[in-house]
Amino acid sequence: MMKRIKVEGVQQGISQLVQGSMMLGIDKMDYSGELLDSYIHAGGNTIDTGHIYGASSAQAIGQWMEDRGNRSDVVIIGKGAHPYEQSRMTKTCIQSDLVESLERLKTDYVDIYMLHRDDPNVHVGYILEGLNDQIAAGRCLSLGASNWTVGRIREANAYAEKNGMKGFASSSPNLGLAKPIEARWAGCVSTYAEDEQWHKQSQLPVISWSSQSGGFFTNRYTPEQTGETDMVRVYYSAENWERKRRAAQLGEKYGVSTNHIALAYVLNQPFPVAAIIGPHQTSELYDSLKALPVALTADEIGWLSLAEETLPAE
Repeated sequence: MMKRIKVEGVQQGISQLVQGSMMLGIDKMDYSGELLDSYIHAGGNTIDTGHIYGASSAQAIGQWMEDRGNRSDVVIIGKGAHPYEQSRMTKTCIQSDLVESLERLKTDYVDIYMLHRDDPNVHVGYILEGLNDQIAAGRCLSLGASNWTVGRIREANAYAEKNGMKGFASSSPNLGLAKPIEARWAGCVSTYAEDEQWHKQSQLPVISWSSQSGGFFTNRYTPEQTGETDMVRVYYSAENWERKRRAAQLGEKYGVSTNHIALAYVLNQPFPVAAIIGPHQTSELYDSLKALPVALTADEIGWLSLAEETLPAE
């Protein structure tokens, strides 16, 4: 059974590995159904969706849940209010994105509703009012913040507590072993040492996107391979190559790949973490499962992150 982490408002908890949805489509239901069935069979229970991902993937999930009759067993993460040409951080967009997502998903609620981006120019009180309206209407059970800084989450949750409102029960930044040199996409937030220290203190759950750093830890990328300019721009630093070298060394110890160690690094943090994965084939899903038994020590976590220069002898 895949371990589950507790998130306020989600009774059954969410599985350590969260299935991404951008590869799914209503026009390829055999493929979509097989992938989702395999994920559930592997012990997963949580699917990540987003209004901006379009209708087809959400419709595929909705059709699959209807065909299987398993809505109550599945945790759905919905995300909304993503900016287009300009900010959409309004109560109207918060609600309309959720309502349209529910129609696509053939359900009347999502378990977790996250804001896909932040707009620091909008007061947290206004945003929380819009989100709490959705809880009151029964459209979501729990609130989350995707790509919000720790500072804004703290501000929002302090406001919520002071005013008797629901705050953010989870955060979804990019948390990975490779640390981005700059944001891969505009408005994205990654965690660094000080953010991870706050999560350790607060124990606010993290649901990490791009938890395997876009494949940086696979054999596909070496310092000499510079054809993918986005990867070079975001991940090609001396520090990240050293992290990859250390991950390869630990992979030999545990009998797994460098990429498995990178995923295990995310899952073995000293606070609740789930990792969103994006397998396009069942073989890729099953490969990710190999990271689950790897129990990295605190010393190994520190060494991988470069916080420690040497790995203590066993």
